[in-house]
Amino acid sequence: MINEQIGRLKNLKHFLEAILALIIYRYPGRQLKVIGVTGTDGKTTTVHLIYHLLNTADKKVAFISTVGAKIGKKEIDTGFHVTTPNPWHVQKILRQLVNQKIEYVVLESTSHGLDQHRLLGCNFSIGVLTNITHEHLDYHRTFKRYLKAKAKLFKNVKIAILNRDDKHFNYLKRVAKKAQVISYGIKKKADFTPQNFKFKTSLVGEYNQYNCLAAIATASSLGIEEKVIRKAIQSFKPVKGRMEEIKEGQKFRVIVDFAHTPNSLKQTLKTLRSQIPSKSRLITVFGCAGERDREKRPMMGKIATELADLTVLTAEDPRTEDVDEIINQIAKGCQKGGGVEDKTFFRVPDRQEAINFAIQKLAKKNDIVVICGKGHEKSICFGKKELPWRDQKAAKKALGVRLRS
Repeated sequence: MINEQIGRLKNLKHFLEAILALIIYRYPGRQLKVIGVTGTDGKTTTVHLIYHLLNTADKKVAFISTVGAKIGKKEIDTGFHVTTPNPWHVQKILRQLVNQKIEYVVLESTSHGLDQHRLLGCNFSIGVLTNITHEHLDYHRTFKRYLKAKAKLFKNVKIAILNRDDKHFNYLKRVAKKAQVISYGIKKKADFTPQNFKFKTSLVGEYNQYNCLAAIATASSLGIEEKVIRKAIQSFKPVKGRMEEIKEGQKFRVIVDFAHTPNSLKQTLKTLRSQIPSKSRLITVFGCAGERDREKRPMMGKIATELADLTVLTAEDPRTEDVDEIINQIAKGCQKGGGVEDKTFFRVPDRQEAINFAIQKLAKKNDIVVICGKGHEKSICFGKKELPWRDQKAAKKALGVRLRS
């Protein structure tokens, strides 16, 4: 009861802060066509895809995503571990967009951002859903609340772009009753599928097929020609930290990916598993964030053990939690998936040492090492401190030692 009252007070504070930001920056969302993208996984790539499609079509467009914000050629860092910035930052950027005569803005819309009123007054014209799977239950407490937070995006949009294959499609369609609903999918009949809208992309994995279809449906709803859409999809380059390959001349592959949820880890490992040469191995390095959803830790351990040949468990923003205890919780899932400690899964709490171990001790010719969880991020959090960190840099350091030995 007390926790609920505290939650309501915090929510009121967020609401009042958002109202004040709207007043200070003079409600810029009214003068823009705002496209919101929400979902558990794939938001950032879909935001960048939509931006690229509109930019290719010569539209005046900007975006705000996990990786940052882009206004014309200017890029803005939105924070260390941030998807949707606070309302002051959001409204300030939207005001800049209006001043620069930008017409469209593609905005990554997280469940936290929607629940905490950070996006109040954005006046979304289009809402786009990637998918909804297990995540953020540390904050939302129940999956139902998480789903309702995501659904807020679709209540007043003019157009709702929904994943027909997501099991929450019908619920979100009901929420978006005022909108024109446009569906996309691969497994079920939808308005946009790989069969009725053929395209080529350099992005790998089925999950990226979904991301491309979401962007295609969005661009089509805005009247962009099919030939322009196909050209843009084909020319799109992967977002930094998403299946980013590190090449230093080694005889095995090293990949950095942002996968940090059960579903994204599963999709990443399934995609890489399909690319492995026979008799070669898939090696994954990952951890789970401290002070975040604890339920997903054993889930991810089980997924890793079932899909990867070797798993190295390590730190990923432990914050004030004990790294070893977080790893213990992941390890329980590894054991449930049939993993054997020190044979198929290993505990190396220090992230640099874990990457060193995977690259210098485990990897052999034609293997794939995938380092998951940090992706584009530039810091790692221990206690209350953000320390400089890049998985890409750590991987190159480990490779440098191996190649010199």
